[in-house]
Amino acid sequence: MLKDITLGQYVPGESFIHKLDARVKIVLTFVYIIILFIIDQTINYALFTIFTAMLVFLSRVPIGFILKGLKPMLFILSFTAVINLFMTQGETIWSYHIVGSWSLEITKEGIVIAVLMLLRLLYLVIGTSLLTLTTSPLMLTDGIEKLLEPFKKIGVPSHEIAMMMTIAIRFIPTLAEETDKIMKAQMARGADFESGNIVRRAKAMIPLLVPLFVSAFRRADDLAVAMESRCYRGGDNRTRMKQMKATYRDAVAGAVVTLFCLVLIVNEIIL
Repeated sequence: MLKDITLGQYVPGESFIHKLDARVKIVLTFVYIIILFIIDQTINYALFTIFTAMLVFLSRVPIGFILKGLKPMLFILSFTAVINLFMTQGETIWSYHIVGSWSLEITKEGIVIAVLMLLRLLYLVIGTSLLTLTTSPLMLTDGIEKLLEPFKKIGVPSHEIAMMMTIAIRFIPTLAEETDKIMKAQMARGADFESGNIVRRAKAMIPLLVPLFVSAFRRADDLAVAMESRCYRGGDNRTRMKQMKATYRDAVAGAVVTLFCLVLIVNEIIL
């Protein structure tokens, strides 16, 4: 499962979305998330499904690679769906008496909310994953830094924040791979991570924390030494070989997303 983590990985390509300005992609991703949590109508979810499928198609990222990234989220998705399914009041369509006043009930409204919440989480993972899958870490850093530049006037260290965020995202798959190696090493020595209930499995994962933290701190120290040996001094007077420039693609993408958002908002108001 650890190998299925796709967040932080970059898939090189020449697609329409790959060629978009990193700043535009970051802003549009935030818009995508905001609209996703605003919509509530079934027709809007249908339109959002079509829109998300179009984004995946335009990115040219293998659909299997994107779906693989959903595997680590299966527990959260299932838990959220079950909670909404049994905890939502409404018209009861199935009931099972447990003891006393306790009973399990599935309502018509619970099914609808569970499905819509499941779709919302799925699209949230897919939409945010497309940002890192189609944007190189360097361009992502530059994009975040450019967007935070206006806040320098009030003392916000835009370059440092952008660098920390990018390094954190970039090292997610690296730490996942390191965890997988440690697990295999301990399994070769007799450790059992697969049998037993959830509590026992959680306790079995505790011995992984010490070597994982040691490895993480070692990698952080190596990265700091590498940056210092190259005379890295942050964003002050730092030049770039490739300057970020918005093109007609960014204008088209912004116009399409704006129009799509307006359609969804109108549907929410009218319906």
